[in-house]
Amino acid sequence: MKARSLESPGKRAQADRRIYLVSMVLPLALCAAPAQAQLRVASPDGRNEATVEIRERRLYYSVRRDGRALLLPSLLGFELQGAPPLRDGLRLVDTTRSAVDETWTQPWGEVARVRDHHNELRVSVAEAAPPGRRFAVVLRVFNDGVGFRYELPEQPGLRDFAITDELTEFALADDARAWWIPSNRPRLDRSEMLYSSSPVSVIDSVQTPLTLETRDGSTFIVIHEANLVDYARMNLRGARMENRTLHAALAPYADGIKVRGRTPFVTPWRTIQLADRATDLVPAVLGLNLNPPSVIANTSWIKPMKYVGIWWGMHLGAMTWSSGPKHGATTANAKRYIDFAAANGLGGVLVEGWNLGWDGDWIQNRNAFSFTQAYPDYDLREVARYAHAKGVKLIVHNETSGGIENYERQLDSAFALYQSLGLDAVKSGYVADLTSEGHSHHGQYMIRHYRRVIETAAKYGIMLDVHEPIHDTGERRTYPNMMTREGARGQEYNAWGGEGGNPPEHETILFFTRLLAGPMDFTPGIFDILLERGTGRARRPEEPRPRTTLAKQLALYVVLYSPLQMAADLPENYAHQPAFQFIRDVAVDWDTTRVLDGKIGDYVVVARRERNGPTWFIGAITDEAGRTFDIPLSFLTPGRHYVAEIYADGPGANWLTNPLPVSISQRAVTAASRLRLVLAPGGGQAIRIRPAR
Repeated sequence: MKARSLESPGKRAQADRRIYLVSMVLPLALCAAPAQAQLRVASPDGRNEATVEIRERRLYYSVRRDGRALLLPSLLGFELQGAPPLRDGLRLVDTTRSAVDETWTQPWGEVARVRDHHNELRVSVAEAAPPGRRFAVVLRVFNDGVGFRYELPEQPGLRDFAITDELTEFALADDARAWWIPSNRPRLDRSEMLYSSSPVSVIDSVQTPLTLETRDGSTFIVIHEANLVDYARMNLRGARMENRTLHAALAPYADGIKVRGRTPFVTPWRTIQLADRATDLVPAVLGLNLNPPSVIANTSWIKPMKYVGIWWGMHLGAMTWSSGPKHGATTANAKRYIDFAAANGLGGVLVEGWNLGWDGDWIQNRNAFSFTQAYPDYDLREVARYAHAKGVKLIVHNETSGGIENYERQLDSAFALYQSLGLDAVKSGYVADLTSEGHSHHGQYMIRHYRRVIETAAKYGIMLDVHEPIHDTGERRTYPNMMTREGARGQEYNAWGGEGGNPPEHETILFFTRLLAGPMDFTPGIFDILLERGTGRARRPEEPRPRTTLAKQLALYVVLYSPLQMAADLPENYAHQPAFQFIRDVAVDWDTTRVLDGKIGDYVVVARRERNGPTWFIGAITDEAGRTFDIPLSFLTPGRHYVAEIYADGPGANWLTNPLPVSISQRAVTAASRLRLVLAPGGGQAIRIRPAR
């Protein structure tokens, strides 16, 4: 079979130039500009403004919204190995301005169409004294935020370099409230920690995206990055009592170097998303607009879907990844899951533990994994044939356990095998804090590896679902086969998490934090919430289990966006369950997304319209408090009649004492209607609104 064709870098560059041909370019020579000159660029609506200036021969930027300072003058520059910092003795060389206003269409996403409307300012500076090293800072200011990056041109005084520290600061004007997970504790590779909330002034070291709310509640700020290609991931290092200033903290190589490069070189974009309300943060498209257009010429093979899988049984202890009497990945078991998927209109089946290497300690055996050889009780070719005959996609699992060289040696042969069998989806995993060489899981070494996997997968026509990933920085725009990823604390912690499972507030925080980076494979849909049938015994109250009601599990399909959505429970737990109809019906690709109400850590109500169709879905979730909402349906088409199919918490439902009751009802609605949503403690509501027949 032929590998998928990709658009050449030359064509991509031409496409980028076409964008700017329709923009206004205003070169401005400022060689003789005064040292204290402030250069400003505003968003198209005029509300957001970024300023660049040289103070005491150092370069700073700042950000204002509606004339109010959000980021005070914040330092820019680098510490370099074996050379003076690229920071001091700077003079302004020149600036260039441009503007862009275009709309582009996503192959899939939370919204179908994205408007890229921004004003750009490019500021070039150089050292006044020899060797006169030069760099530029490019700022793009949108109505929804600011992005900036460094550009290091080719030059005699700066060729090969090693960055020991990026000096970028985020000097917050306000001691805002922050929602964060740490970046200096175990399991950083997975980012699988519960969120904390505190004033930004007491933050130690945290991951991005970092969501902040100003003390008066007037502005929400999200700090993250975009287009991370050949660099190290950025975390944020706090400096307690130091004027609320956060510092870029790059993940290191084993020798402490952060980034190795050669000019010409560009860094990822540092992004500052801005909104008046938390509900305005979603859908987040700032990072997408700062990534290049798709290099995959034909994306018709990239298809969002729902799937089931041989997975939850392992977390419950009913099956094993390793070989033996409870081995989950057998030919017979895989066919059973395929039959279930086909009977219920689900697109795919994930099989974990099919390949050699799972016996013993996965980390110690990281170089023993084969990605082409199956266990004797699993016939990969036969399962692939059976899935194809049933109209179901087989999702292949590749766990590396951090054995990067082992995986890269097999990458082409494995993906070529999968392509030959008609398998076009892979779930990969990286359960390891460090690589075999001691490099950070999030450092430049791994960034390069992840990009190689994405590019190789595109070549062979394979969609990716990455677990223990690098955080999403919008690369799905350039490579839309990069479908979804984990990168947060997901459903599996409800099977064995030491804290008893995820607390009821968890998903209401994820929506406004982790999900702002991009899709998440959270794996919703657990119906056996008491975990009795999967393990064959009743669980004690203190033992882990989903801290939700069943209706909330349904609502998560709408709230927590992913183009690949798992019906995560064992197939037998969906039998004779009327509520499973919602999972059969719910869409996974959206034309429009509207957040109707929400408060970080408390509740979310979101409405989405399916791609290429008239049907809307509403998902509402709450924390440990019961809540009632009165929702107008003004987003529906006026004059059209609809039927709302409502899956609500049943009488007496409560995540702690009575999580299972679900009430299913229907009512006629129009754009003039309002719906009263009653959510139980830890509960939710899922609604399908379809045109009346």
